[in-house]
Amino acid sequence: MNDLTQTPEMLIATMGGRARQAAASLAQATDAQKADALRRAAQALRDHAPDILAANMRDMENAAANGLSPAMLDRLRLDEARLEGAAAGVEQVASLDNPLGQVIDTQVRPNGLELSRVRVPLGVIGIIYESRPNVTADAAALCLRAGNAVILRGGSEAKESNRAIHAAMIEGITGAGLPADCVQLVPTTDRAAVGALLKAAAFIDLIVPRGGKSLVARVQEEARVPVLAHLDGINHSYVDGAANPAMAQALVVNAKMRRTGVCGATETVLIDRAYGQAPALVGALVEAGCEVRGDAAVQAMDARVKPATDEDWDTEYLEAIVSIRQVDGVDDAIAHVAAHASHHTDAIITEDADAAARFLNAVDSAIVMWNASTQFADGGEFGLGAEIGISTGRLHARGPVALEGLTTYKWIVRGTGQTRP
Repeated sequence: MNDLTQTPEMLIATMGGRARQAAASLAQATDAQKADALRRAAQALRDHAPDILAANMRDMENAAANGLSPAMLDRLRLDEARLEGAAAGVEQVASLDNPLGQVIDTQVRPNGLELSRVRVPLGVIGIIYESRPNVTADAAALCLRAGNAVILRGGSEAKESNRAIHAAMIEGITGAGLPADCVQLVPTTDRAAVGALLKAAAFIDLIVPRGGKSLVARVQEEARVPVLAHLDGINHSYVDGAANPAMAQALVVNAKMRRTGVCGATETVLIDRAYGQAPALVGALVEAGCEVRGDAAVQAMDARVKPATDEDWDTEYLEAIVSIRQVDGVDDAIAHVAAHASHHTDAIITEDADAAARFLNAVDSAIVMWNASTQFADGGEFGLGAEIGISTGRLHARGPVALEGLTTYKWIVRGTGQTRP
């Protein structure tokens, strides 16, 4: 048990030391044992569903009383379907191919040395997240299956939900004979614990923040540990002049409105001046309950459109608001994306394969789509199982980060007695 009278630094050092020991134990566990632990954990989530949902209801009531936005309340909310989705995600991770021990490549040098790169765990991962209690289950499952111990620090708004989910996960994990310390939940909501976690380079090998811009910016500024993160999901859907109108309308409305609080939601729609059904597209978003902020050309299409400011093109709304601008073809769209995107997910809607190829090649984002909703920016939809997050960086992992992204590699050299001249 953690002693809450400890300073944040002492607490994280204690947890980190136990995590290091647990990671060593995981290194000796078989893949079958880890998969069994996750299947047991998924069943425990189902068995304890009433307790977890009751805990989430307490969090929801407290969050509403504290004025949390509708979009953030949606992120926080659990129901039977969402909890079952979390359990199914844990089971899916258990069924994925084991990345550990995978030989990435092998070469034989002229002197006969055989060199191989082999996937191994990262070690101990710290995950700092806000609002979404399902991250507790997703992160625990992915880290454990990839052979890593994990220290979770959830947001105060989800503390009851996180504790209930963590308890269920530990029941399953220990039931399979693995140590409870391989998945630890920081027991305090003191913000100083975050700072201590960010500086615990002796115990933590990677920090993954999942949350708003202010959280991620703080992590990147203060961390003394490598960080895997994205700052924003300022995603674009570009409707080309050669887009199919029915497809364009369906995709844009879905990309913005399916769930407005997810990082894959479209925040800006770009419409080619050559696209003839722009007023209908704008109207469809308004009728779907979305506030539209547009440039002068878009305002002229519908009296309900509000004027967009310069700030709108650089805003991740995470609610039912979208900015819309008319552009002069695919090159103008690419230029706007380059100036304002967060390199998360950007899409083109067109029947012109050449225009699509130009967009896909020129847009420098972690995920680039053709004729698909940006809401597909999700590890589960990519067949990766639950994801730890979507990385917009260029090093180590990019896009949805799942099992493979939570591994590194080591070189294995096999010789027959070679000495270096």
